[in-house]
Amino acid sequence: QAQLVESGGGLVQAGGSLSVSCTPSGRAFGLYPMAWFRQTPIKGREFVAFIARDGLNTNYGDNVKGRFTVSRDSGKNTVTLQMNSLTAEDTAVYYCAGEATHNGAPYYDALRYSYWGQGTQVVVSS
Repeated sequence: QAQLVESGGGLVQAGGSLSVSCTPSGRAFGLYPMAWFRQTPIKGREFVAFIARDGLNTNYGDNVKGRFTVSRDSGKNTVTLQMNSLTAEDTAVYYCAGEATHNGAPYYDALRYSYWGQGTQVVVSS
């Protein structure tokens, strides 16, 4: 059974930086596209970032573009989201997601992804 495990969340002051990582187990996720989403009770689930299997093609949500960077280390089978210039609006539970087989949904659609982690909380204090 494939699993995704996020780590690295926590509390940070506004303007600061934080990184969260996703480490899959039980499946060679180094071969598959991955994404990050975040969720809050008010905004619901929101697309954050996407990274293709080659690690070269990336896309970002408008709210994080220019501040967040997604990368992958195929050797370590890890996907990392580096978050800079954080604001209170970035407070959320962050989830990584993995695509098993392409179902035609766009990269920013949660329906594209079959595997999800348990989430890691990020709190930005203002």
